[in-house]
Amino acid sequence: MPLPSSVTVHAPATIANVGCGFDVLGLCLTAPYDTVRLTRRDQPGLIIRHLDDYDLPTDPNRNVAGAALLALLREVDEPLGFEVEITKGIRPGSGIGSSAASAAGAVVAANALLGNPFDNKKLVDLAMYGEAVASGVRHADNIAPAICGGFTLVRAVLPVLDVVALPAPPLWVAVVHPQFEVKTREARAVLPTQVPLALAVRQWANVGGLVAGFLTHDNELISRALEDYIVEPARAALLPGLGDARKRALAAGALGGGISGSGPSIFMLNHDEATAHAAAEAMGSVYRKMGIAFHLHVGPIASEGARVVATE
Repeated sequence: MPLPSSVTVHAPATIANVGCGFDVLGLCLTAPYDTVRLTRRDQPGLIIRHLDDYDLPTDPNRNVAGAALLALLREVDEPLGFEVEITKGIRPGSGIGSSAASAAGAVVAANALLGNPFDNKKLVDLAMYGEAVASGVRHADNIAPAICGGFTLVRAVLPVLDVVALPAPPLWVAVVHPQFEVKTREARAVLPTQVPLALAVRQWANVGGLVAGFLTHDNELISRALEDYIVEPARAALLPGLGDARKRALAAGALGGGISGSGPSIFMLNHDEATAHAAAEAMGSVYRKMGIAFHLHVGPIASEGARVVATE
């Protein structure tokens, strides 16, 4: 069967850190998502077009999808060219993996055009070059779930990438995205450079507890483990309304949650759809009272990451 000349991919939003798991834990959402269409060109090189209103760079070296594709092209022997059309369904700076979605969608699309020579681990490694453009760091906590789906653990990035893809637990996610921006670089700049040992012990105990809770479907353990002692306290001042939003979501029945990625989005995990909608509305009420516009996203944890939805 001949390879397609063009593919369209839906690349989903993701939650990074998942509370206590800074830079190591992530999970995949069903929506929103970016749409990435990749078409072969007769000439080598990349042409990037954004079919949205975010005015993002189209220079491949400054574009997250472009940087990821340039890394992929370095891995193939023949000179190739692609035309890339990106429609952002995930607002940049939202804290739900906008840059990761575009980078992941681009490499998944290119892989499909080439007959899928790369496995998911390699695609994660290539897409991380896009994250370096966005934040200055090749981190994989958004990239891994955007490609693998479900719940992922990034055990190591260096010296060798080690990503563990785990089954998606049957939980629903409520996300409130207040309409102000927290830049990833700025959010990283406020983080502590040293952590007391006692605090670190509590943190990695929660990471272990959260993974165990997901694997055993122990919602009470998940609820207890969804606490971040290190990163969220440092970033809380960047997110007005965080504390009230959490309190109201917990009162509505949510298991727990916190800052999604570097913010400003806030996520809460829930045992069912009805509770997720109630938690989302509870968080939205905080920002409605503050006079801050917001978007709500509710859906199950997605078992599938970026996927081809059309070929030509």
